[in-house]
Amino acid sequence: MALQNYTILIIEDDPLVNKAIKDVMTKKYSRVFSYLNATEALNDINLISPDLILLDIFLGPHNGLEILEQLRNQGYTVPVIIMTSSSDIKMAVRAMKLGAEDFIVKPIDLEQLEVAVEKALQNYDLRRQVEILSDRLKEEQPSEIIGNCEQLKKVLNLAKIVAATDSTVLIVGETGTGKELLAKFIHRNSPRAKGPFIAINCGAIPKDLAESEFFGYEKGAYTGATEKFKQGRFELANHGTIFLDEISELSLELQVKLLRVLQEKRYFRLGGTKEISVDVRVIASTNRVLEDLVEQGKFREDLFYRLNVARLELPPLRERGEDIMLLASAFVKEFNKKFGKNVTGFTPEAVNLLRTYQWKGNIRELRNVIERVVLLEAEDIITKDSLSFLKVGDSQPATISSEQNLQELKPGEHKLIISKTGAPMNNVMKDLIIQTLRLVNGNQIKAAKILGISRAKLRYRIEQLGINISGKIVN
Repeated sequence: MALQNYTILIIEDDPLVNKAIKDVMTKKYSRVFSYLNATEALNDINLISPDLILLDIFLGPHNGLEILEQLRNQGYTVPVIIMTSSSDIKMAVRAMKLGAEDFIVKPIDLEQLEVAVEKALQNYDLRRQVEILSDRLKEEQPSEIIGNCEQLKKVLNLAKIVAATDSTVLIVGETGTGKELLAKFIHRNSPRAKGPFIAINCGAIPKDLAESEFFGYEKGAYTGATEKFKQGRFELANHGTIFLDEISELSLELQVKLLRVLQEKRYFRLGGTKEISVDVRVIASTNRVLEDLVEQGKFREDLFYRLNVARLELPPLRERGEDIMLLASAFVKEFNKKFGKNVTGFTPEAVNLLRTYQWKGNIRELRNVIERVVLLEAEDIITKDSLSFLKVGDSQPATISSEQNLQELKPGEHKLIISKTGAPMNNVMKDLIIQTLRLVNGNQIKAAKILGISRAKLRYRIEQLGINISGKIVN
């Protein structure tokens, strides 16, 4: 039977009792630490990061209830089971008031202890799940991934395979394509599904606060750090998944520290002297081409390779065909409920407009558009006029067509003709990409191969240069 993924800390000064408890716990849980000396245990507690503490009440010069009170005052919320040779009711009541999970009287019935530990861990997991669900209720974003296009199906199938492992995942795609939803999908389908899912928008955290947000801090670490200590996002994500959105926005200094956490699963709180151990799965995302940033010296190459273990590419909305209307219909239902409306659908003209629009903001932009329309629509159907605020002309800056007859050239040969006054580099690059896409009937995978670049880099250039790829020639 596989060991359960929990860390148990035993503080018991009787060697025989200590060993007996450790032997039982080791058979069931993956990490068990036992101490005869309370001071040593407290010195190492940050490093151990226990999920449950078995604490004797009489520890020589130390008192277990005082230790329990100290732990709670320092912010430790993990369950603590008190063990004692006394059946004093007053002592039991005091232990419960101080936050003990249970109270076991010696001589210890090991089977009873196993049941108490299992129950305490289940309750702890439930409390953490309630906190996570409470946070999710505050979110208005949909929680399910909607779509039937082949590109999305391939991504989801690969995501299910990746989810079963503990590998680091890098999700790439344009802004608004649903990278966080995909990260949650991986978490829900992973062995860590019962653990927390913690998301950080790396671009939204002020640089001077980023380290404390990631790793927490000790009292006095900086002006305003008045608490005994504060847990960082990595500690909060222990036994779960941490999602680092827009990873490209991290400073080089923080990239170094993140790399160490990925490699060693441990770190120091800001201003701290004790190492913290964490068991966290990392999923990162970006809407930029990290390979380019590595070349420019803006992103560490070693961190890139550490993140790029399992890579998932989300297609932009304009390449997802019928998924546009599936999503639009789902958003109509969502906002009908929110605003008490009864919008039933779209006219053919409105459908055509939604399908041909470029959606530079992808799913996020579509959702915002539908929210606005449902809120303001007086009729029960969305028309083309309802969408008149969409600037269709601006969304189609350049079109790939087959108007030009391409001249046959020898393999590896190319021709470049510019005026005497020169030509902007971006225009030359745009023309090169358009011609390549025409050659392969819009197949981006083939085009990227011909150009000798990754598909992600090609996508980035298409978006950067404003190339319209919404026609029938695109896969």
